[in-house]
Amino acid sequence: MAGSKEIRAKIKSVENTRKITRAMEMVAAAKMRKAQERMRAARPYAEKIRAVAAHLSRANPEYKHPFLVKREENRNVGLIVVTSDKGLCGGLNTNVLRLAVTRMKSWEGEGKGLLVCPIGNKGFGFMNRVGAKVKSHLTGLGDTPHIEKLIGAVKVMLDAYSAGEIDSIHISYNHFVNTMKQEPCVEQLLPLSGEQMGTAEGSWDYIYEPDAKQVIDELLIRYIESLVYQAVVENMASEQSARMVAMKAASDNAKSVIGELKLVYNKARQAAITREISEIVSGAAAVG
Repeated sequence: MAGSKEIRAKIKSVENTRKITRAMEMVAAAKMRKAQERMRAARPYAEKIRAVAAHLSRANPEYKHPFLVKREENRNVGLIVVTSDKGLCGGLNTNVLRLAVTRMKSWEGEGKGLLVCPIGNKGFGFMNRVGAKVKSHLTGLGDTPHIEKLIGAVKVMLDAYSAGEIDSIHISYNHFVNTMKQEPCVEQLLPLSGEQMGTAEGSWDYIYEPDAKQVIDELLIRYIESLVYQAVVENMASEQSARMVAMKAASDNAKSVIGELKLVYNKARQAAITREISEIVSGAAAVG
């Protein structure tokens, strides 16, 4: 059995760790609320631009944007993987990366080429380790993602799609369900399908200024950017929720370890007292 001094040092060390995990839990809870507000604030814009894109895709049949045309051969696939920049958030990144790798192996098994765009330091490091072909990447988004930062990395993938380097683009991220549940998912971004944009109500057209082609071109690019931004804010809300839960579990485990160590310490202390009393009694008996 370890001595009392060593046990006291262990207790002190675990108590210090628990203070850190408790602080991180409270910080994550505060950031989680802000991330959820940001996620909910982005949803109305995403829904509205989805409705407008749905109308435009049907209202001007003489012009079909390349994003709306399904290609006969799907030889190369682009994958945008959204992860966090930091760890200590449970299995959040592991789950989404495992799903992404499963899809990547499936595409490679079909003989398709693959270009990857990781968003987040964890995904970027992972894709480099597994030897994936990284077309573009983005790290260091911080706690408040801005769509301006996303445009560069996303545009590289969109340009590759327009140039014919890739024939479809998918995005993998953690969908926020609630504080205790985040679901990893993979969704197709391009080519856009009617199911993604929803069904436009009625048959009507817009008055275009300057012309239909320019308006549709710009709008569909904004639409794709809004989908990627929505995925990033969903993933960020999932990250803070997972980190809060993970830090709470760590704090609870530290509390249990402290209780066990204190029990061991008390036993060691009582054993030392008993030993000292026995030595005193034995000494007194020998003198007597």
